[in-house]
Amino acid sequence: MDFLARFTMTGLEVLTTLFIFIVGVVVLAVFFMFIMDSSQSKDAIRHNYPVIGRFRELFTRLGEFFRQYFFALDREEMPFNRAERDWIYKSAKGKNNTHPFGSTRNLNLVGCPIFVNCAFPRLDEEASDPPAVEFGPYTAHPYRAKSIINISAMSYGSLSKPAVKALSRGAALAGCYMNTGEGGLAPYHLEGGCDIIFQMGTAKYGCRDEAGVLDEKKLKTIADKPEVKMIEVKLAQGAKPGKGGILPAAKVTREIAKIRAIPVGKPSISPNRHPEIDNVSELLDFIERVRRVTGLPTGFKTVMGAYGWVDDLCDEIEKRGIESAPDFITLDGGEGGTGAAPMSLMDNVGLPLKQALPMLTDILERRGLRDRIKVIAAGKLVTPAEVAWAYCAGADVVNTARGFMFSIGCIQALRCHTNNCPTGVTTHKKSLQGGLDPKVKAPQVASYVEKMRKDVAMIAHSCGAAHARNLKRFHVRIQQEDGTSVPLDQLLARSRPLAPHEYAKEN
Repeated sequence: MDFLARFTMTGLEVLTTLFIFIVGVVVLAVFFMFIMDSSQSKDAIRHNYPVIGRFRELFTRLGEFFRQYFFALDREEMPFNRAERDWIYKSAKGKNNTHPFGSTRNLNLVGCPIFVNCAFPRLDEEASDPPAVEFGPYTAHPYRAKSIINISAMSYGSLSKPAVKALSRGAALAGCYMNTGEGGLAPYHLEGGCDIIFQMGTAKYGCRDEAGVLDEKKLKTIADKPEVKMIEVKLAQGAKPGKGGILPAAKVTREIAKIRAIPVGKPSISPNRHPEIDNVSELLDFIERVRRVTGLPTGFKTVMGAYGWVDDLCDEIEKRGIESAPDFITLDGGEGGTGAAPMSLMDNVGLPLKQALPMLTDILERRGLRDRIKVIAAGKLVTPAEVAWAYCAGADVVNTARGFMFSIGCIQALRCHTNNCPTGVTTHKKSLQGGLDPKVKAPQVASYVEKMRKDVAMIAHSCGAAHARNLKRFHVRIQQEDGTSVPLDQLLARSRPLAPHEYAKEN
């Protein structure tokens, strides 16, 4: 016993030994990192400042999170600031959205919209619900869209399975439609029973053959689903005009690959345009082909940059007849985009919606096609003021994508493309999806829609309009550099794009 007692250590001795061991391991690790850093030449900072230089990359990665929670003011962050996100979070959870002590928004910033309240606003009982918008009057199955706010294009692939389920169920509860995005029609889009807009991207996922060419039988099968109400041919999206969709290899699961008819675990890269569509004539041919196969209203999604082609499109419609026109144009702003995109395109290509939407509606109005071709607006329209502005500018219907992502829990972690979304919204890792329960999140989607409708109606009533679709350009003024504001109709009259014959006369 005495012999064994000599080898028995007290608790303090055990802790001391463990501490010495840990310190030794740390010192050894630091020593090896010092040798590795000082002997490599790929990273100059780590070479010149061994070990310490490694913290630069760590702090760079953590910087965006520290800025979001500790340093950025409520109105400073991009792409969506804390005040905007907070409004959506509270709306989705049915919480009170009133605030004390005045606005924190700088109302003197150039471009800030200021809605013009009338002296005698409408009483609530004098107001009315916005009328439904009819799409495809010349099709076998016209569609009437009732909701003033709807779910914009987000594919199963860019979004997770529970996220798509939550949005589908929430859209059904709210009575709005849901756009599938270009990744094909998944069973989860149909699960909630909401109205579906099927988007056909340049890769034609879900309706393509082995060569990537449109398969009319597959398209007809999709169109025959009772939930599918319209077909949207995607020409371009706000995040990356001129480039096709990008789904990183890490997000191409076996199920997604099956839906899209592509290889598992390889990047899903769409062509930068439809091979069949190289001019406005071919665009109308393709739209007519899709409309003939499906019997559904058919339009296209694009981003405005050059706009002369819109007049060319109108010329071609005049030659063929009013029935040949697309049933709608979904206009995405250059600031839009939920998925992965090259920064050079995301930051620098495509007109912002506030320039593009009035431009498009003006051209269609001038050419007598405004009633025939409906305009759906999308691009950072996540709050009531932005949605109300879009109706003032001429939109028939408004879509939002990121607003709905926030409604189901997105925190703007900016990890969408990595498959490591911490809230489960854009990841296919089961371990990260546990907190996104479609049964819990679906009512939040519906609550966001209801609050949006209520607050946009409140703005409209303040301006003297009966509902959102009664809002006109004179109902909003735009702040100018000299500190004054100008009614939107007058401002746009100054900067109206020249028609081709006017351009020729000027030059």
